[in-house]
Amino acid sequence: MSIAVRHVFKRYGKQEALAGVSFTIGKGEVVGFLGPNGAGKSTMMKILTCFIPPSDGEAEVCGFDTRTKSMEVRRRVGYLPEHNPLYVDLYVREHLDFVAGVHGLKHRASLVTDLIDRVGLGPEQHKRVGQLSKGYRQRVGLAQALIHDPEVLILDEPTSGLDPNQLVDIRALIKDLGREKTVMLSTHIMQEVEAICDRVIIIDKGRIVADDTASSLRSRHHEQEVIEVEFDRSPAANQLLGLIGVRHAKRKEGHTWLIAHDAGTDVRPAVFEFAVKHGLKVLGLQKSERGLEEVFKELTGK
Repeated sequence: MSIAVRHVFKRYGKQEALAGVSFTIGKGEVVGFLGPNGAGKSTMMKILTCFIPPSDGEAEVCGFDTRTKSMEVRRRVGYLPEHNPLYVDLYVREHLDFVAGVHGLKHRASLVTDLIDRVGLGPEQHKRVGQLSKGYRQRVGLAQALIHDPEVLILDEPTSGLDPNQLVDIRALIKDLGREKTVMLSTHIMQEVEAICDRVIIIDKGRIVADDTASSLRSRHHEQEVIEVEFDRSPAANQLLGLIGVRHAKRKEGHTWLIAHDAGTDVRPAVFEFAVKHGLKVLGLQKSERGLEEVFKELTGK
């Protein structure tokens, strides 16, 4: 197991940031670690990267305890913190060469060249780090986390500040890295989680409230489903509410309605019968997918 966390607590005086957190992450998994601000995400990541110790419990990375074998853990972990620390007066290539030297790596020049190409820093490699946009600084931080070829990557908001084109590139890179490494990432972008993560762990108020795939969470944590129906002209809302299983009907725009119904109930036949009875034409009907964002709000009480 690449990451194993058992009953971890972290207290700052009377404040309990983590309250008995337990989870495991296997090799080759890309796991989204989600939670509202102040839920304990960054605290957990700092424990796993040996920046701070837990108050109680155990945290292991690649079989090494983060308290008693911190140097072994650091050799195996690449970390991109939320606030990316960089040497802004160094040039990009110079900066990465320095980091490679700190790790005691050989063949640094070719290693840095390959890494610059891999994270898409080529056009900016001759600039000082301080001259880069926020998106390119994130790429430098990701390169810094990757430079010693770690077994585990821990990324805190890795796509912060990236434009849409850069997002596609970095997401593809993270997905690719997940084939050979364990990746644990924190983000507030739910589409990102659904696009690249195999699994989702949601933490709230220092406790794990969900641990499953995104699709399973969407289907498990709901009592109703929604279909989107477009008629050639609009019926009255109270007429739609008369259909068996329909809980709510709301006009979206024009003659398009969002119809919420009991989960597991197929109301489509009733909608078509309703249309025929009232002389309406159904121009379009599709299931409105319930997003991970709604599940997140339900589980964290937001």
